[in-house]
Order: sequence, then structure tokens, then C-alpha cells
Amino acid sequence: MTTDNTSDQQAEPERSAIDALTHPVLLEFGATWCGHCQAAQPLIATALSKYPDLAHLRIEDGPGRRLGRSFRVKLWPTLILMQRGEELARLVRPGSSEEIATALAGLRPA
Repeated sequence: MTTDNTSDQQAEPERSAIDALTHPVLLEFGATWCGHCQAAQPLIATALSKYPDLAHLRIEDGPGRRLGRSFRVKLWPTLILMQRGEELARLVRPGSSEEIATALAGLRPA
């Protein structure tokens, strides 16, 4: 996994690795060809600009991808904010950067 704020879509990590993270992470499930996912990119970037230390994992989802199924992802993009193995917020097809920023504001101090 990356320690950068944002990563390109990458190989699917194991669910146990996600649950074991002690630092906050924003999981972004989607597909590179998905129009909804492409439209959400500027919204996500704007919201994340206020959280430069937040890890952001873009995870390619689709048939046969277990990680997305383990989180019950049904529509793309789905953003899941995790901290210490706990889901703090979930956004499905967010419509604004403010909606994403509101979810990110729920981060707890380390």
C-alpha cells in the first residue's frame, strides 16, 4: 500500500490489510472506464486537498473482485472512509466536493 495521499488504481489489497490499518484511509472503489467515476475525480481531488496526509486508495472493482464484495459495493464510485478497521462514512456516487468534505470531517484524532 502507498503512503502517498493519492495512488493510481492498484492491485486489490486483502481485506485483512485494510482492516489492520491504524491510520485513516479513503477507499475509492470504481473502474477506469466508468463515467460516474471519471466525473467524480475533480470532486474527490478538491475535497482531499484539505487533507494532504489522508491515504487515498483507488481500487479497481468489478466481477471477481473480492474486496469490493466484502464492503458490499454495488455502484461506482463508492467512497469508504476507514479508521482503525472501522467504517466511518460511505458515499455512493457523491454529487459534490462538499459532500465528500463533510464525510472527511468525521475523522477522529489519531
